[in-house]
Amino acid sequence: MDTSAPPAELDEDGLAMLVDALQARGLAVIGPTVRDGAIVLAELTSADELPYGWGVEAEAGTYRLRRRDDRAAFAHSAGPQSWKTFLHPPRARLWQADRAEDGTVTVREDDDPPPRYAFLGVRPCDLRAIAVQDRVLTGGAYADPVYGPRRAAAFIVVTECTEPSGVCFCASMGTGPGLPDGAVYDLALTETIEPEGLRYLVRAGSPDGEDVLAGLPTHPTDGEHARRAVADAAGRMGRTMDPTDLRSLMAGTMTAERWDQVADRCLTCGNCTMVCPTCFCTTTEETTDLIGDHAERWRRWDSCFDLDFSYLHGTGPVRSSARSRYRQWLTHKLGTWHDQFGSSGCVGCGRCIAWCPVGIDLTEEVAALRAEAETSEGAP
Repeated sequence: MDTSAPPAELDEDGLAMLVDALQARGLAVIGPTVRDGAIVLAELTSADELPYGWGVEAEAGTYRLRRRDDRAAFAHSAGPQSWKTFLHPPRARLWQADRAEDGTVTVREDDDPPPRYAFLGVRPCDLRAIAVQDRVLTGGAYADPVYGPRRAAAFIVVTECTEPSGVCFCASMGTGPGLPDGAVYDLALTETIEPEGLRYLVRAGSPDGEDVLAGLPTHPTDGEHARRAVADAAGRMGRTMDPTDLRSLMAGTMTAERWDQVADRCLTCGNCTMVCPTCFCTTTEETTDLIGDHAERWRRWDSCFDLDFSYLHGTGPVRSSARSRYRQWLTHKLGTWHDQFGSSGCVGCGRCIAWCPVGIDLTEEVAALRAEAETSEGAP
């Protein structure tokens, strides 16, 4: 990529033309919009459906929309969905089988062409989450047949974050609010509010991105306002997590008393795993028609908080207590994920904090585990 291109910006009309240009390429544009009291991700018919003038207040166990006194379209933090909803869908049919009158059975894998998406408004933390799921679901010998084709066809428009919420901690995880080095994307935007209206610093990150950008009306800019807005956002994160050697911390605190305290509050509802942009666990189930001539196998999201997730026939669930299930989730996310996939499984988006019905905060839990470990090390 030519990184020496002079900085350029779009105005609000240019943003609308970007949506039109992506649709003209046959892409379903998925972006943020307001629905049911939240900013959700859905297919947009035009840029008019973006959440202009809406912001978010989020804290542990709390998420509220609020009206802003400007028209910013991307001045909100992560909502209840992440992009895995579209790349690694909650339900996917894997195959179906039919029995003919002579008793022969025909099994057919699902070979429908994958949907072609353009993701508009991907935050840098969520871009890292997509990279994490790339390693999990397309790396190694067993590439996922649903995720891979969807991911390969996706056009990604990143929007750097300038309005972190009270649960965000991407800055301490090195995943935002600006684009980290080595990020893979097609176009990147940074929204600023200028006296003359909304402006979007825009740059291309791929040949496809360059091609789309060449058809849009851009204006020269020095980009300084946008860069300052992102730098300011890094200093306004609602939370932080000390990332120092989390793998060893998790491995060394398996018997910590803190697990009992968090287990007393955890409802094991699994909300944290559903909203997490990197959790990927699934289960399978079969369905048949009433006469048994047609059967289908479906894959659906599952959660390590489900009692049946670790069920072994003859012995029951391996992790029968809330303590063991919460510990499994956190130690995998922050610890053994490194062993499996070479990185942390947490990107600092804060969704699991906001959407936990009892407000369990993993940054608080990690700090408590670290303090307990340091106290134990200092004990005589």
